[in-house]
Amino acid sequence: MSPTSYEEWRAGFRWRIPERYNIAVDVCDRWAAADPDRTAILDVAANGRVESWSFAALREASNRFANALRAHGIQAGDRVAVLLPQSPAVVVAHLAIYKLGAVALPLAVVFGPEGLLHRLGNAGAKAVVTHAGGVAKLASLRDALPDLGLVVSTDGAGEGALGYADLLAAALPDFAPVDTWADDPALMIYTSGTTGPPKGALHGHRVLLGHLPGFAMMHDVMPKPGDRMWTPADWAWAGGLLNALLPSLHHGVAVVARKADKFEPEEAFRLMADLSVANAFVPPTALRMLRTVEDPRRRFDLGALRTLASAGEMLGPETFHWAKDTLGLTINEAYGQTECNLVLASCAALGLARAGSTGLAVPGHRVAVIRPDGSPSAIDETGQIAVARPDPVMFLRYWNDPEATARKFLGDWMTTGDQGRMDADGYVHFVGRDDDVITSSGYRIGPGEIEDCLLRHPAVALAAAVGKPDPVRTEIVKAFVVLRPGHVASEALAAEIQGYVRTRLSAHEYPREIAFRSSLPLTTTGKIIRRVLRDEA
Repeated sequence: MSPTSYEEWRAGFRWRIPERYNIAVDVCDRWAAADPDRTAILDVAANGRVESWSFAALREASNRFANALRAHGIQAGDRVAVLLPQSPAVVVAHLAIYKLGAVALPLAVVFGPEGLLHRLGNAGAKAVVTHAGGVAKLASLRDALPDLGLVVSTDGAGEGALGYADLLAAALPDFAPVDTWADDPALMIYTSGTTGPPKGALHGHRVLLGHLPGFAMMHDVMPKPGDRMWTPADWAWAGGLLNALLPSLHHGVAVVARKADKFEPEEAFRLMADLSVANAFVPPTALRMLRTVEDPRRRFDLGALRTLASAGEMLGPETFHWAKDTLGLTINEAYGQTECNLVLASCAALGLARAGSTGLAVPGHRVAVIRPDGSPSAIDETGQIAVARPDPVMFLRYWNDPEATARKFLGDWMTTGDQGRMDADGYVHFVGRDDDVITSSGYRIGPGEIEDCLLRHPAVALAAAVGKPDPVRTEIVKAFVVLRPGHVASEALAAEIQGYVRTRLSAHEYPREIAFRSSLPLTTTGKIIRRVLRDEA
């Protein structure tokens, strides 16, 4: 039964985590037994052709792949990397790995050789499932990866790789999944590395169950009849995998898969219209790009779109109000980290959505804003967002790094490194990463408010604000701006934008310098890498 209020939901919530639990059995085999023809994946090709995959088809393909991996020596606990764009093969690979009791290592296809070498080497990956582009990247790395014994390519055999289709065709269609404990390792996602080298956050099978309450909140008490999920976020990211793909399959909700080299806002609207997408999870940077499309409701039939959720960065009131005014939808914002994801969320269906707020603590999670000594911050006092342990969504540990794991905790609080404040009603307002907060003339300034104001200027498409060292003020605010089509960078436009922010925020928050750029540096998850911009400043 769906909750009718947040208070009722939170008061009555109890975790029900079984001792034995396997993600693949839950999200695939359970549905394949109960409703084998039920649609699980809608795979959209570049030419627009749509191929439907049932839960029964996923079960057979993942059984075959699990048998193939086992025949090539993959055992429980081994790390198997998945280096592929959105496609049914990603789902098949994940399911097979979970069934084996091995550990899935999702990797974004945009990673270059250095990024792959660090992650594959640090994880001691035994196998990689990829495509021709991935095989080419791995060619120069194989000698430096002594643990990597198996490379499988969805584009066929060659260059040291075995063919994915060949392996499936030769393998048996039946497989008995390993009877895993809920705390057994299931997947390892590397932190995005906006600061410092990425670390592998190891998660147990229970991590999916830990995501379900937040998933329900951010999609207005999902599931509902007719729900259908799509996200442009890479399924290698915690957001794409655990905020969209796996929870949807848990509920028997079909997921749209579409390979895309880059985010195209017009194509995104067209896809949602053509595929009758009901639930979209769209990161803030992509939402800001959607804002550049003129009159989308008139041009695209978005009548099926029921929920629009976002996470990964501060959304900001400007984009929040744009969605309400232009799309007729309230964006449900959520918050979490690779180490402990989806612990704060909004839910418009329950009246829990405020512009500029990330949301409330999701039922089942204890979230606070704390001071450096671990004590709770006062109402509206800026401090560090923290999550109490134990928590089923929390990581088991950093891979091969007990010191970093220990540093992550302050008593029983898992610290996030994110600055925020909690208002009198319990809503958390994200301020910025610890290292993103700008100190100027004694003021501590979060970049999000400045960036949101910049986005309200009609010439600005994307913006990032960072601190630039200054001998008098400690730091000054410097803004990096990507202009909308039809606008040309100039000193006059820079002065106009500066004045726009100064009159709307304050004299100490406006950007004293503006640099125009054709693009902003982004992580694979679509977050702005402010470290790069700070170095440039």
